[in-house]
Amino acid sequence: MSFTGFLPSLAAALDKPGFNWKGLILGFSAAKFAFDSYLSYRQYQVLKRTSPPKSLEGAIDQETFIKTQTYGKAKAKFGFVSSIYGFVLDSAIILCDVLPKLWSVSGTVVSLYAPLRFSGIISQSVTFFLGFNALSSLISLPTSIYSTFVLEEKFGFNKQTPSLFASDFLKNQVISAVIGGPLIAAFLKIVDYFGANFFYYLWVFAFVFQLFMVTVFPIVIEPLFNKVTPMEDGEVKKQVEDLAAKLKFPLQEVYQIDGSKRSAHSNAYFYGLPWKKRIVIYDTLLEKFEPIEIVAVLAHELGHWSLSHTSQFLMINQVYIFSLFVAFSVFIKNQSLYQSFGFGTQTPVMIGFILFSDILTPLNSLLQYGMSVLSRKFEYQADAFAVELNYSKELANALIKLHIQNLSTMDADWLYSSYHYSHPILPERLSALGWTSEKKDE
Repeated sequence: MSFTGFLPSLAAALDKPGFNWKGLILGFSAAKFAFDSYLSYRQYQVLKRTSPPKSLEGAIDQETFIKTQTYGKAKAKFGFVSSIYGFVLDSAIILCDVLPKLWSVSGTVVSLYAPLRFSGIISQSVTFFLGFNALSSLISLPTSIYSTFVLEEKFGFNKQTPSLFASDFLKNQVISAVIGGPLIAAFLKIVDYFGANFFYYLWVFAFVFQLFMVTVFPIVIEPLFNKVTPMEDGEVKKQVEDLAAKLKFPLQEVYQIDGSKRSAHSNAYFYGLPWKKRIVIYDTLLEKFEPIEIVAVLAHELGHWSLSHTSQFLMINQVYIFSLFVAFSVFIKNQSLYQSFGFGTQTPVMIGFILFSDILTPLNSLLQYGMSVLSRKFEYQADAFAVELNYSKELANALIKLHIQNLSTMDADWLYSSYHYSHPILPERLSALGWTSEKKDE
């Protein structure tokens, strides 16, 4: 049996009248909530420790470690409450049939207000998307406000004003509508036009759209939120350009971003198309780090590029997206799935994709674990790359400073970190770097 012949057979086998898809998805959601809660409990026990790991002796003093633990516990408590809040709301949306009700309202809105030539399933789907996105944003607003103005404020990280927060919220809604609306329309057009083999063309479209966003984001979207300016000539810029030239990194420009406008956290990153890259450094990093330490951090980041980590992640992502669309083709006309959620004989593609995404919860959890494992492996390799460039000591010092400045967790439960952390914890990275404190050497 051919690949395209196998998919319809599988679709027919999975379309079982009366099957309780709603119960299955609720079960998946409850199992994930329980698993995440268990991992959080394990991590919270580690956060109760009052002494830093032996390997950090001489790097982190007792007072600083207690601060990081206190911040970690505060975030863990908030995370647990947020997860309960999210789980209850998600369950309520399913149990109260919010999706079919919102879909019906969307159809009414389109029939009443949209011009006749714009009426139809695509207009209804876009309207549904805008409504569902607005509802989701409003639901998450209380936790976002608390995180920003209570939790982050308490530990001195928040720099946002209420007006800036409100402005960011509204801008995000507008951007989501401007980009998401046409994206949903194109998605549905491709599915409708190409029929059973839509996944090939949808995959190509998704790839082109990603490239488009990489190009548009720094030019159009980023300036709406932050001031990004070319870095003035100086020691940092010169050393960064020298490093890029040494590695043949296609650097177009070094930029500085006013991250301090919103947070005291520090960061640096690069982005762009393969032949034209930009390096962006937070002003908070420039203010509190020595030039050589900033360059060491960027040596690590450029290590990801030199070792093709970004390309490998891109390839993995493309395989995942293609597999996702192929699997969705099996469920796109599954009558029992739609009926289980109160849609009767209707099979709107937009709704099907949302429900299908919920079915993938267990698989996505496994993929998250696998990607975390791979990401930590890449982080070790990027650190080793910086060591080969003779930035071992400077990178270690920068990592210690970053963790102190950001109050990052310096100890973790092995199972929690295996699932959630994309980076090794500080003791693990320092050990791999061969770092020893001056105190130990005395």
